Amino acid sequence: MYEKYLEFAKEIAKEAGKIMLKYFNMDNVADYKQNNTIVTLADTEINHYLIERVKKEFPEHSVDGEEETFGRSNYVWVCDPIDGTAMYARHIPVAVFSLALVIEGKPVVGVIYDVFTDTLYTAIKDKGTFKNNKKILVNQNLLTDIKSVSHFDIWPNAPYNIHKAIEELGKKTYFVSIGSIIRACACIASGEFTLAIFPGTKHKNCDIAAVKLIVEEAGGKVTDLFGKEQRYDTDINGAIISNGLVHSEVVETIKKFVKEGEKQ
Repeated sequence: MYEKYLEFAKEIAKEAGKIMLKYFNMDNVADYKQNNTIVTLADTEINHYLIERVKKEFPEHSVDGEEETFGRSNYVWVCDPIDGTAMYARHIPVAVFSLALVIEGKPVVGVIYDVFTDTLYTAIKDKGTFKNNKKILVNQNLLTDIKSVSHFDIWPNAPYNIHKAIEELGKKTYFVSIGSIIRACACIASGEFTLAIFPGTKHKNCDIAAVKLIVEEAGGKVTDLFGKEQRYDTDINGAIISNGLVHSEVVETIKKFVKEGEKQ
């Protein structure tokens, strides 16, 4: 049913990868946003390319890109052209492209592409998750398992202050921050990581839409910071991304230190 949309998403991902490589070793910073995050030439070119392709092939659909949007529809292509822009702009190869087709708030097709390792993660609703065409599953680690590695994102003035929750959970699991929430979540889908915590809200559906599908189709779980389901065609309320086994434990820890709606 959704195969044609996945093929389209894969085409876009491969073209996005070419654009990322084209600018990677250049002085590629185009601008800074109001929140002081970087926008690169590749970000804007990829986002614009997606819009032009959607206009041509699915004109009744819309695009919600991190850098540019198009149209209004229940069929929304939600895109983060480059997640890990701060790393990419500094010529550090930790950045990925992400795209999801979201229908009435729910992702049904998703891709994540790491051009630096030529690794493509794909998923269709109810069809499983694949890494370079090989089916993958989340791990079965508990937080206290010696193999457990988890990811967090923290930045100045993030909407939710998750520092104390990370400190508490860090007594059990080894936390890292690799510079790309989406790349970290791909590692959850394929079993290398157990957990990721993300405090973003405004327009951060672009970061988590494809992740939601790709991780859950691999057997994991994705909710807002407080364990609730949410839409992915609008702002989100943070995110917990896990192998599923540790999810309830993480939600309860977050709730100990963070109150829903009480942002810093």
